[in-house]
Amino acid sequence: MAYDSDLSKTAQRREDKLPNFIVAALYKFAKLNDYKEFQPKLLNFCVAHNIKGTLLLAEEGINGTVAASREEIDALIHFLKQDQRLADLEHKESYAHETPFYRMKVRIKKEIVTLGVAGIDPNYKVGTYIKPQDWNAIISDPDVIVIDTRNDYEYDIGTFKGAIDPKTTTFREFPEYVSKNLDANKHKKVAMFCTGGIRCEKASSYMMEQGFEEVYHLQGGILKYLEEVPKEESLWEGECFVFDQRVSVKHGLEIGDYDQCHACRHPLSPEEMQSEQYVAGISCPHCFDKLTEEKRASVAERQKQMALAKKRGEAHIGKVIKKEKQ
Repeated sequence: MAYDSDLSKTAQRREDKLPNFIVAALYKFAKLNDYKEFQPKLLNFCVAHNIKGTLLLAEEGINGTVAASREEIDALIHFLKQDQRLADLEHKESYAHETPFYRMKVRIKKEIVTLGVAGIDPNYKVGTYIKPQDWNAIISDPDVIVIDTRNDYEYDIGTFKGAIDPKTTTFREFPEYVSKNLDANKHKKVAMFCTGGIRCEKASSYMMEQGFEEVYHLQGGILKYLEEVPKEESLWEGECFVFDQRVSVKHGLEIGDYDQCHACRHPLSPEEMQSEQYVAGISCPHCFDKLTEEKRASVAERQKQMALAKKRGEAHIGKVIKKEKQ
């Protein structure tokens, strides 16, 4: 059964060129007091519709990225919006020639994005949403402090012109960065962004709790900006890291040029893959001097199993050490 699609005209044109897999990133802060009971229902629905990826459920809402055919993604969005608490759920779409996920997981969490500070709830207090078309004007204001709320390895491959790198390895470190580097009495205007909008939205809630009054965050995140803002008008520099097999995307949400080290999961540019320290599936310039012999042997075995699986025409879905999205 087909459902009405939420695709924009731009996305529809892109679908005609890349029809294989729709990759849908979604989140919504909403009071889901019954999230534990909802978990098996959501998982069963996704499995029945051959949807792959990961969705997180918590009392504060839902978050995740999944991939499937056009019809199945539309069915999932329709299914979620039947719950009035998720009726205005928004999602961002991109495309892949091959499935970027091999399993379907629906996980129960304390937070759908882990800040680790009790009482921070965007359902009650949040900063000002800025649409992608208005973002350039905000971050071009010399009185605005622009902060990238993502992790350091994400910042490394691309960010907005003039944005500050907090040098965090997880989102949990953001409150410490704020306490050491920002002052509500001095920094009157703060603008924040992240991949899909969830981290900067929660960060804006935290900042307001700390007394910052004029706090902005990019609605729909970098992905929505790259989709809607023409390249010739863009203030984005580089590529955007994504948490799936595509590794990165560029303007228009085209698949980027980066690969990923199977040992440390750091994104790798084409130049880094020419390094003598890069051994496919085993090491890269970011981890070459940090790998123990035990770890090196482990990733070498994993690479061997991946090669054997590929030879058999199968997907290898063994244990992978992933970068933390939080």
